[in-house]
Amino acid sequence: MSDTPERVERSAEESAVVLEARGLRALAHPLRVQLVGVLRKHGPSTATRLAERLGVNSGTASYHLRRLGAAGFVEEDAERGNARERWWRSVHRTTEFSNPELTDREPEAALTYLQSVAATYTLRTQRTLNEIQTLPRAWRGAFDMSDWSLRLTPEEAVSLRRELTDVVARYRRDDPDTAASAPEGAQRVGLIAHILPEPDALAAPEDNAGPGTTTEAS
Repeated sequence: MSDTPERVERSAEESAVVLEARGLRALAHPLRVQLVGVLRKHGPSTATRLAERLGVNSGTASYHLRRLGAAGFVEEDAERGNARERWWRSVHRTTEFSNPELTDREPEAALTYLQSVAATYTLRTQRTLNEIQTLPRAWRGAFDMSDWSLRLTPEEAVSLRRELTDVVARYRRDDPDTAASAPEGAQRVGLIAHILPEPDALAAPEDNAGPGTTTEAS
């Protein structure tokens, strides 16, 4: 695999990357999904610090960072790096995966990527549950885990997803560069949304709108 970064197609929002075949294959590994997510959430870091946070050795972290760099997801942070330490930063704020044809062409990579994203969400939720009794009372009152059973057409499901995206966009994004300017009392909050068709209740569709995944962890 070449170490020359490939130009990655961007969406209308410059900070988002739209997955194509090479990018999907590059992210089809749980650790790579987590590395990109940590860099997006916490800002630039070294392989050693990322390895400590994720519980792997620094050599493994370095290897996967180089592969992510070759695919255009991360890049060296020259302002922080020196002869002894190599710093990395994320190129994008979010990842968009919404191409059903790509899922058909790369079924194994697509499944691995989506399973990696789901596993990351599960770990994040479990960590909060393990520590929920130590949270301040105000945040325990804000905590929520809900699910609703809806009966929708595919078109309505896509419309719902777009409406939810619009609602979230009205609130403050978590950006390492602007965290210091947030108002007093503002803390990082993770909002995870799933629109999950129930396979046992669906007839085989002739066409669908694709996975429609937008994520900061992946």
